[in-house]
Amino acid sequence: MGSSRPVTPASPRVPKIKPAQPGVPLFGCEHVRILLEGPVEILENTIRAYRTCMCVVSDTTPIIPQTSKTPAGQALTTLTPNYLCLQCEVTTTASGRVEHGMETKHRFYVESRNGYLFCQMCNDFVFDPTLEGLRLRKIGTGSFSSRKRKLDDLFTDASKEDSQLMSVNTNNTPCRASGIRGIYNMGATCYMNVILQSLMQNPLLRNFHLGDGHRSSECTRKNCVACAMDEMFQAFHAQPETVGYSAHNMLACFWMSKRKAYEELASNKEQDAHEFFQFLTEELHEINANAHRQALEDGAPSPKRARPDSSCNCIVHQTFYGRTQSTITCQGCGEIRTSVQQFMDLSLGLDVLSKKKSIKTTGLSVKRCLEAEYKQAERCEYTCHNCGTKEAKKLSSIKSLPNVLSLQLKRFKQSNGSASKIETKVSFPLKLDMYPYTNRARGQDSKQNSELARGCTYELQSVVVHVGNLETGHYISYSRVGNQWFKFNDHNVTLASKSDVLNSEAFILFYVIQSLA
Repeated sequence: MGSSRPVTPASPRVPKIKPAQPGVPLFGCEHVRILLEGPVEILENTIRAYRTCMCVVSDTTPIIPQTSKTPAGQALTTLTPNYLCLQCEVTTTASGRVEHGMETKHRFYVESRNGYLFCQMCNDFVFDPTLEGLRLRKIGTGSFSSRKRKLDDLFTDASKEDSQLMSVNTNNTPCRASGIRGIYNMGATCYMNVILQSLMQNPLLRNFHLGDGHRSSECTRKNCVACAMDEMFQAFHAQPETVGYSAHNMLACFWMSKRKAYEELASNKEQDAHEFFQFLTEELHEINANAHRQALEDGAPSPKRARPDSSCNCIVHQTFYGRTQSTITCQGCGEIRTSVQQFMDLSLGLDVLSKKKSIKTTGLSVKRCLEAEYKQAERCEYTCHNCGTKEAKKLSSIKSLPNVLSLQLKRFKQSNGSASKIETKVSFPLKLDMYPYTNRARGQDSKQNSELARGCTYELQSVVVHVGNLETGHYISYSRVGNQWFKFNDHNVTLASKSDVLNSEAFILFYVIQSLA
């Protein structure tokens, strides 16, 4: 439940209660009064403990007061404030604070961000002048001393207190405007939360929405998904909040939509996260593509296209869309027919591969799935227009890659009218080289291959995970912020290791091209 804190030496001075001032209460609450008006020993211990807590809050790295221990003894680091017990050396979460109070009868805690005093019996933060004076001095000067500085000190070299004052006042709030917030579950909406969390860490979408790409203030569209996305990006990346976010506006956009496909979303049933991703990107594409066309009609200059051969220049196409090339070769006369299709994500089948004996020995991987889809030819139904032969082979490859590559591992299948989940372990890399699966990889010399391959390397950005079975399953996600991974379980956000990510049962993988990662 809790973790021990470093202990600082006790002050030899006898603590004093701050004298009464007009309009200012003498004590934070009746419970604090009983504590501080008791024996001198209790008063000294309380002041000493509060100073120790403030040293932890102010002097240590932010991760220390934000880390507690679970009942099983595992370290738990959270983004929401923790509470340092004033009567023992335990650091605990908000829920753990209640349990700790019931077990130990300890009633006073120090908030881990700013050092505010919390009274369990009042169930609220309380303003106590004596402890508040210590808090303000510690945060303001880095010291509990109230010594006034001499005039000569103002013109000397920076003292220790000066450097501490500068350090305290130039440190940003932990995770300030970094996009790290949980999202509240509003009734089986974990499928929506994991997709939104993944998009919040998408560099192209982030720059688009924070850069006024969709002008919400000028938008007249009712139940606009792009406006809801604007609101989320502002809340995640432009506000120093780390508490959970309610995506009710986003959910309402789909509930109020007249589209038949979205009717299932207006229920408390669990939905498919991949389908929601498709719905969301389709809506964003339609809104932003229409805005682009309207701008051209109004005489605005056309922005530079991300890809010259792309039919749409909206942010969704710039971010997620690529193209695959299918080559069909007639086995009779050798005629070759080629077709090109756009894709927003690549779906990798698991059912057939997972049943192979070699896979049971070596294990299934994303690389093996990509090889089966884009490096191996397969027989297909085709009638040759030249010779009439019905035997042909089809080989698919990737003609152009997107900036953000979305890979769906097809874990859900329909068989005999019933749905089931494929729980085969699929390994995936933190860095993915997509060059071997492109049509450029064929017929090139080795030097040219290495040069082209550098532009086809991706780094893992987010992972959507489905836990459990189809009936009682739950979605969680992992996302990378800088070099640190975080686990998002609805409104709960915790630190995660690379091994946590790589050992997860991935359902959707989001890779960002290395130049943008």
